[in-house]
Amino acid sequence: MSFSDYLIEKKVLTKGQIEGLEKEIEKDSLKLEELILKKKLLEEKELFKLKSQCYKIPLKEIDGKEIPVEVFDFIPKESVEFYKILPLSFNKKESVLEVGMVFPEDIQAQEALKFLARQQKFSLKIFLIALSDFKKYFESYETPEREVVLALEKLKDEIRDESKKKEIKKEVLGRLVEEAPIIKMVGVILRQAIEGSASDIHIEPGPEKLKIRYRLHSILYPSLFLPLKIHPAIVARIKILSGLKIDETRLPQDGRFSTTFGDKKYDFRVSSFPTNLGEKIAIRILDPSQGIKPLNELGLQDRNLEVIQEIIKKPYGLILVTGPTGCGKTTTLYSLLKILNREEVNIITLEDPIEYSIQGINQSQVNPQIDYTFARGLRQILRQDPDIVMVGEIRDNETAALAIHAALTGHLVLSTLHTSNVTSVIPRLIDMGIKPFLIPPTLILAANQRLIRVLCSCKEKVRASKEQEKIILAKIKDLISQNKEILKINPPFFVYQSKGCKKCNFRGYSGRTGIYEVLKMTNNLAKIILENCDEAEILKEARSQRMTTMFEDGLLKVLQGITSFEEIIRVSEEI
Repeated sequence: MSFSDYLIEKKVLTKGQIEGLEKEIEKDSLKLEELILKKKLLEEKELFKLKSQCYKIPLKEIDGKEIPVEVFDFIPKESVEFYKILPLSFNKKESVLEVGMVFPEDIQAQEALKFLARQQKFSLKIFLIALSDFKKYFESYETPEREVVLALEKLKDEIRDESKKKEIKKEVLGRLVEEAPIIKMVGVILRQAIEGSASDIHIEPGPEKLKIRYRLHSILYPSLFLPLKIHPAIVARIKILSGLKIDETRLPQDGRFSTTFGDKKYDFRVSSFPTNLGEKIAIRILDPSQGIKPLNELGLQDRNLEVIQEIIKKPYGLILVTGPTGCGKTTTLYSLLKILNREEVNIITLEDPIEYSIQGINQSQVNPQIDYTFARGLRQILRQDPDIVMVGEIRDNETAALAIHAALTGHLVLSTLHTSNVTSVIPRLIDMGIKPFLIPPTLILAANQRLIRVLCSCKEKVRASKEQEKIILAKIKDLISQNKEILKINPPFFVYQSKGCKKCNFRGYSGRTGIYEVLKMTNNLAKIILENCDEAEILKEARSQRMTTMFEDGLLKVLQGITSFEEIIRVSEEI
């Protein structure tokens, strides 16, 4: 019995629905399951549970589980993608490969697997897996680089004698770090991250394996799982590249290094962190060749862009960009500096660390280990006759007071602050010990931001669901009138959803942009600060300035087809 007949028999779908779907299948070259999910006729979990019952093949949930990287060698990536099959595990004793299939009824897929099994002399154990599980794991599916395999083989003899001990001896570690296999292995980890357009690399020791994960568009994806015994050698090699102390494993360390892949130079910012299972390494990848983007390419548009362009023309005052770690605050400041960078002005920055070198700007990096802090550096900066000062972050009351003093004495000061929204900026400054009467003459602009994923060109336009329409309608009345005119916001509403293609590695998203809320100082806002500094009153004043909230800015980007509704809901949970 076919799956379509089974669905009719179980009265899940009608014969008319199936016939309609089959016509679309011929037209769009989609599978029945893909079309059912696309039209949201059934939940995926229910659909594949029914399919498991129909074909009497066990359904295996693999979401969140680790797939050993060595099994990726059994099936070529092209076959995995074409047939929607995924190797799950390999039993060496019985020589059995467990395989997950989205379409186990596909005769061609079955024959391809049988051919691979005969060729490599293993048996097959087939499971049914959901389409979303396949897509998630295919994103990180990479046949291990040959040099990694060779490196592991070469290291077997080195670590065999150490297997009963908790860690490799120092003399063995020193020898391993300088050997070609470890050097190649670290090179593979870095190259895979660059080729995959990752922003960060996480090297994490686990109870049994060393896990390598890459962050792409704010989401972490597992990539490699290596033997735990080579963890000390990998960490030591990265420490050597970064100029860190190899023998210091109890304290966190920070460093950086640069290297060239292809014709491009990349900078890597390294942080080591002691955990109960060993040192965790986080590496931020910086591509200097990308340059500093103009404000409109960061996601600033309409009223937000106009306000910032107006404010940065002022000769003095304090501009604060706020939000959590990793939301792009420093990138926004760099874009502002690029506009302000002229021959007739002296710009000095104080950063931790310096992410991009900008010609014509004097950049300095703080070093708390020698008591070179933001506060101490800011005092010295003011003796360097600056016109414009950028302070990487205001972390304490001393730095806040010095930044306010610099703005009062005729300097344009740019900095960042950690707050959840723009209306919290002023109360936060007061909490840090700044007197309310000092804020109106100094703070000229505050902006809060988050990063959202941008839909790939393979995106699909769909009618918004009833729940989505309800949210859009509720927010429309609060949106500024000019956006209503530009977007012509009227029901029915259409939004875009992620699909996935080769271009975006079937993720559905490609790149990131910002969502913002921007507040400028006005006479009314100054009055609120001096009287009671109530956040509700600050928000009311922000609304009178025609400010959009970050959620509303995101909603506008949804209606423009820049991102998906699901992405805005995901990010809004952090706001």
